[in-house]
Amino acid sequence: MNALPVPVADVKEPKRCLSCGTTENIGRKRYCSLDCRQKLRQRLDMRCGLLQALNTRYATFYFSDLLIVMDLLPRGQKEIRSFFYPRTPGRNPGEDFSRMADILGETWWAEQRRTKKRYFATLHVLDRAVRNRVPPQTVKPPIIHTPDVRPASLVYLNLEKSNLDSPELRKIIRDAYRHQVKIHHPDLGGNASMFRKIHQAYEDLIRWAENPIFIRHRGFPDKWFYEGDKDRWIQPTPLHPQGR
Repeated sequence: MNALPVPVADVKEPKRCLSCGTTENIGRKRYCSLDCRQKLRQRLDMRCGLLQALNTRYATFYFSDLLIVMDLLPRGQKEIRSFFYPRTPGRNPGEDFSRMADILGETWWAEQRRTKKRYFATLHVLDRAVRNRVPPQTVKPPIIHTPDVRPASLVYLNLEKSNLDSPELRKIIRDAYRHQVKIHHPDLGGNASMFRKIHQAYEDLIRWAENPIFIRHRGFPDKWFYEGDKDRWIQPTPLHPQGR
């Protein structure tokens, strides 16, 4: 595989599926379908052995219309190595990633057979990468604290996650609830089942406002993230203002 020694300045593509890149039927969603997200995760996880062979501490995977990119930080090093592979017409990013990983894996095994040393095989593959002089934080995400709130609760009251940061959160929740009551209360011609869901959402959010609970994790908003100690890939994670 010929590495492409050019940096990718910005591969973030708003309103595209973070698994296949399509812009169809996305709207405000992050993926076109659950199946699409799962297929990419499976392809990434199937090549974890390559990352272990390359002694990877952290890695990220992302793509543009032209390239797929895997950045990795080997253990004991401070310099990020970047692997680029051109997108193939008719193939999705997961298929191109599998092909790139297979080429790198074949290169590793060929060198290991030649030298009889895993260490030399690892160095040989890493030397094929572009040395990326960027901070390690580009592959090591910060710890994120995401509100432990059911997304449906926000939807039923027509609220956004950003509302959860407001010092007037209780008032915002009550105002949103009153607005929905005027539309969906059965006595006003609304649907009883929908009204029950709205009322439950109101109770859930008021309870959270009184005792905020956050889920602690790592992740990037626009890149898949690999952590060597856990040997698994983590899907892009929506960042929250309180996450840093």
